[in-house]
Amino acid sequence: MMKPWMLLTALAAATPVAAQQTFSAPEGCEAVLTVQYKGCVLTNVWQCEADNPGDQWIALLTQAGVFSVQKVDAEFQWVEAYKVTGNQRLVTPTEDAASLTELFETQIDTWDFTLETDGGTERNVGYDLLTGETTEIDGEILLNTEFQGRTIDQDGNEIDASSGRQFVSEKHRLFFFGESWQQENPEQVIDMSPVEFIYPGEPGFFSDSPKFECNVIESGYRP
Repeated sequence: MMKPWMLLTALAAATPVAAQQTFSAPEGCEAVLTVQYKGCVLTNVWQCEADNPGDQWIALLTQAGVFSVQKVDAEFQWVEAYKVTGNQRLVTPTEDAASLTELFETQIDTWDFTLETDGGTERNVGYDLLTGETTEIDGEILLNTEFQGRTIDQDGNEIDASSGRQFVSEKHRLFFFGESWQQENPEQVIDMSPVEFIYPGEPGFFSDSPKFECNVIESGYRP
């Protein structure tokens, strides 16, 4: 339930920021994972002592630098996010909370939640479905998912409707990007699947530089 289609739309519109030279977890937090993806994107994940058990922070970096920092809880609800395109915060209580526990136990999880953004509220409605298949990437066993989702603005206008296939990890309790497409253009598939999973002490851990398909994605992001 990571919605790479919205990421690509936002990246196309975003003003590049200066790339930083290093990346580190904030004080009181522990860096736990780096994931290098296709599409010239990487994520760094950390956990903080002051947070609720199971909360995780995910920083998404492009060639331009940090694009977003997002907090998720143990069920992978989007608690808050800070992006170059604007900030977001989960409106609680939710109509139908996202739940990894439900997904793992029943193979399907529906969700209906609203985010408060700098431009107003956005309602997100959809589902994640386990296909029953697994994929191994860089030694990680990931569960395959399918999803559909819609984003509706505060005036009731649908601003996005997309589908795709992603990955989810029971070990990390995280979703990872996969393939996605707009529902009106299903033939235009965007593949942002993970390539490398990097742990503390390994080369490239908590890098600030994505390294896969950067030349390809640079041209592809132009609006």
